[in-house]
Amino acid sequence: MANDYPTTAQEVSENAQLLRQAAPELMKGFAQMGRATYTDGALSAKMKELIALAIGVSLRCDGCIAAHTKSAIKHGASREEIAEAVATAIHMGGGPSMVYGGEALRAYDQFAANG
Repeated sequence: MANDYPTTAQEVSENAQLLRQAAPELMKGFAQMGRATYTDGALSAKMKELIALAIGVSLRCDGCIAAHTKSAIKHGASREEIAEAVATAIHMGGGPSMVYGGEALRAYDQFAANG
């Protein structure tokens, strides 16, 4: 597997823009749900991004790995925190999560290298 996660994150953003044009009300609601979800509350925004990343790993979603790794870094997540979230996903998701867990660490390394 050789994904370029910064490019994947950009593609996710571009696809969301296409959906905003095609289904503006749906995407307005989806964006509002995201803003409500990824704010500090009983759980920090960083913790919520780590949870979302673990789910993305479990579901083997490249776009989820790219978007939520990028957002987790934005909220201050370290490589070690990414690794622990991935470890939890592997425990819950078994072998397929192990394969994609490595991808989440690759995504971290690529985003960290690009500043």
